[in-house]
This record gives sequence, C-alpha cells and structure tokens, in this order.
Amino acid sequence: MAMNYASLAFTDAVKDMQEKLGSRKSYARHEKRSEVDGMTEQEIVFISGQDSFYIATIGENGYPYIQHRGGPRGFIKVLDTKRLGIIDFKGNGQYITVGNLATNNNVSLIMVDYPTRARLKLYAKARIVELEDDPALYAQLDLEEYQFRPERMMVFEIAAYDWNCPQHITPRYTMEEINKAFASQHEYIAQLEAEIEKIKQKTKP
Repeated sequence: MAMNYASLAFTDAVKDMQEKLGSRKSYARHEKRSEVDGMTEQEIVFISGQDSFYIATIGENGYPYIQHRGGPRGFIKVLDTKRLGIIDFKGNGQYITVGNLATNNNVSLIMVDYPTRARLKLYAKARIVELEDDPALYAQLDLEEYQFRPERMMVFEIAAYDWNCPQHITPRYTMEEINKAFASQHEYIAQLEAEIEKIKQKTKP
C-alpha cells in the first residue's frame, strides 16, 4: 500500500483552486514525490506518544462530524506499519462517529503535538471490532492503570498520511509536562525551605 496523501487530497476541484491561487506548480511537484509503503519509524514514534487525536467522519446527510478522542499517552496503538487501533471508551451515548461509520468508513485523523508544534494528518478506512469478537486484539489495545469502560474497538487501515507545517500552531503543555519542566525548581525550593526551617529551629530562644 503506497502512501501518497496528495493523490487523495488533491481532487480536481482542489487542483483548480490551487491553479487559481498560484500554488499548483509547487504542489504538482509534491504529488510526484516518492511514495512510502507504510508508516516509517518517525510516524510510529510520534503516534505512540499521543494522548489525543481528532477523527472526522461523514454522516448520511453529507455533513462531516469531527470528534476529539483522548486517553492516556500511548492509548493509540500502532498494530503494524499500516494499521492503528484503539479501544472505544463509553462516552455520552450520542454515537455519531460510530453511526457514521456504519454507512461510510472513510475517516480523516489529525494528531497534534503542541509542545513541538508537529501535526500529522492521515486518511484511513475505519473498522469496528466488537469486544467479544477478537480477544487477542483487545489484549493488544488494553491499557494498564487507566479507568475506562470499553464498548468496542476501532482499527484504522491507513490509506495515506502527511505532515503539516508548524505555522500557526500555538505551543501548549499538559500539567504533566509543566510539572516535569519545573521539577528541579520545585526540588530546589523544597531544599531551601527545609534549610530555612532548620535555621529557625536553631535560632529559637
């Protein structure tokens, strides 16, 4: 399976707009770039470290629906170089994404790493797998030390992917990342406070 995002993304209407606005020549060269047969180590490492992503599906009414999916870091599992998998946690019960997939399993995924301003976009075919139908897959996707109620599993067969430029991505950090960055300062402050307390005890009348 060759990965050429442009061949899927650049429809005739998109090419016409590129021609009209002056970017067609540049992207025509982009379309001719060598294709990659599956994800490389760069994509695998990036995806394995994500704690959220956005998934777009198409409803029977023709409207797209975009949903945020989150979990612990690494909840998106790389099954092989051409497949990703997740456990679908129980949510608010609207089931819009799952319902859309019943009639159209084409999806678009976007994963963003805000601290590094990196963004990966993927086209894929989504497949719903019921929990009881594939215990071995569930064992691969299971998450230790994370509380959740599983409803089903989703497997994404990657059709194409591409990296976006970092322009206009505002860096954002999780509390875990912030605490890690300031860990040495917190440790130093705690040490100073302990020394101050010792001095106070020594100087008490």
